Amino acid sequence: MARSQGRRSRREKNADSRQVETVISQLPRCQLENLFSPIEPLSQEQVEKIHDASMRILEEQGIEVLGGQALDMFRKGGAIVESLNNSSAIVKMDRGLVHESISSAPTEFTVTPRNPDNAIRVGGNAINFGLVSGPPNVHDCISGRRAGTVADYKKIISLGQFFNAVSFIGTQGVATTDLPPNSRHLDTTLLNLTLSDKPFFTIGIGGGRVKDAVEMAAIAKGVSFEEMKTLPTVMTNINVNSPRKLDDSMAYGAMQLSMLGQPVVVTPFTLMGAMTPATMAGALAQQNAEALLGISLLQMTRPGSPVAYGGFTSNVDMRSGSPAFGTPENALANLAGGQLARRYSLPYRTSACNASNVVDGQAVWETQMALWGAVMGHGNFIYHSAGWLEGGLVASLEKIVTDCEMLQHMIAMLQPIKITDEELGLEAIDEVGPGGHFFGCEHTMARYKTAFYEPFLSDWQNNENWQAAGAKDSTMRSTEIWQKALREYQAPELDQSIQEELEAYVIKRKEELGRDEPRLETVEV
Repeated sequence: MARSQGRRSRREKNADSRQVETVISQLPRCQLENLFSPIEPLSQEQVEKIHDASMRILEEQGIEVLGGQALDMFRKGGAIVESLNNSSAIVKMDRGLVHESISSAPTEFTVTPRNPDNAIRVGGNAINFGLVSGPPNVHDCISGRRAGTVADYKKIISLGQFFNAVSFIGTQGVATTDLPPNSRHLDTTLLNLTLSDKPFFTIGIGGGRVKDAVEMAAIAKGVSFEEMKTLPTVMTNINVNSPRKLDDSMAYGAMQLSMLGQPVVVTPFTLMGAMTPATMAGALAQQNAEALLGISLLQMTRPGSPVAYGGFTSNVDMRSGSPAFGTPENALANLAGGQLARRYSLPYRTSACNASNVVDGQAVWETQMALWGAVMGHGNFIYHSAGWLEGGLVASLEKIVTDCEMLQHMIAMLQPIKITDEELGLEAIDEVGPGGHFFGCEHTMARYKTAFYEPFLSDWQNNENWQAAGAKDSTMRSTEIWQKALREYQAPELDQSIQEELEAYVIKRKEELGRDEPRLETVEV
């Protein structure tokens, strides 16, 4: 009897401890604005020299484009199309045609998901931080490194919804390798729309996938498919296969989404020393040429459709050939890419990546280097801001937590400084007097709960208390926090009839698609 009572007592004690568990401290959701002037590493003369070089690439060398739809559009638009075979050609554009084409692109646009409170503004001084996108693998300190599954995808999207610092969901938080490749986009889009009500990117490979995403977003918003053409809701990111190659499925997926009035980000995947010359000047010139060609294609497809200039330039380790991120070169490219985007009055997408294999000091300093370049380069979409690890091969749950803490630091730092008579506190300075302290004065007591940013991951205990609490480093604390976040997470409300209509659409489309043979899919950056 006594033993049974002891067990009950421990259970009650554990229940009580769960009830008093503190809520993860977060800053409120907001549309972040960059109050600082952009840092510009290039002089105006240098910007124009890069522009001229990129125009020469487009005029004299051209870019290989695959796929009849894209090539037909370039021909109709006035580009020179030099056929290589039945399905590919070198496309050349003179600078006048480039300028004419991109001039119709909007300088700003708003993306509104099914919850209009989570709409994001793209362009100008707006900053939007995005969840990790594209890795084939996932890692956490409980289950280790593994191929991504739909169960992992659910966790990552739930964390992206939970953390206010994340403004948008990337193309796929992690690959769902346990689902059929030909229909997994339906499952992930369903999860994007039900586990989250934030803006999201859809897979932009082929026209069918993007059309499905727009159809499903229309259902979730309660509007018609036709109405979606004037309601930017679903986005995609396409990569130019550097050097100088745009493949068919990427081109057509982007064209299809533009025809439907939805935003497309055109991002060359340029690594100095591998996909571009081993110089910043050469890399920026090539990036610029490739991005402008893709944007020109989309404006020829539907003038005025929302687009963004994407930059993903870093360097490789010249000893091994491995991609490197968060390097000085990567940070400078993030800054310079912003200058180029602004030269053409285009919204700007950049990234905050790292090449570390674990969530350690390297992961943090490399991400911070890239993040500072992205923010001070006035990136509007900052891709891979939370969870990217191992050069993009892994989505890490601990890294999502670590990054969201860093993003909150950045958000807090970017808030306007209040300068008022009350904030100046001259009466408090007089009250305390020379040699005193401000801990107990009225001015401090009125503000002590909200005066400073309160982190959810940093541990500010002294060493003695830290040791007594288990001597947990930041990664160990991150493991606890992502589990806690998933316990606190609540799926956003969705009308049951809409849920059922979405599920019925997925079932119908899967039947139509059948079971195609699995095929290799490109990793989106």
